[in-house]
Amino acid sequence: MNHAEWKTRRHRKLLGEATEENPEYDRLYEESELAHELGQMVYDRRTALVLSQTELAERCGMKQPQISRIEGGGTVPTIPLLRRLASALDAELTINLTPHDHAA
Repeated sequence: MNHAEWKTRRHRKLLGEATEENPEYDRLYEESELAHELGQMVYDRRTALVLSQTELAERCGMKQPQISRIEGGGTVPTIPLLRRLASALDAELTINLTPHDHAA
């Protein structure tokens, strides 16, 4: 199963009974999308560095299953954990808030 297939299955699982007519749908969809985007960024950076999930986990004091859940969009790490991940990935952590009227 590739990352895109996982995303689709994860969305279905998260949304469960939610439908497009349900106001909860949009909120759950957005949360799921953000988790997936973060997971994809971690995956892309890790593979660019030619690191296994186990190697990345060791670099940031985690276990391999935790890295797998993050990459799969199954969890959103705390800010301190994001800092450790960024450091382990030789990357800079940047968090932005962009007003809706300035979004691209």
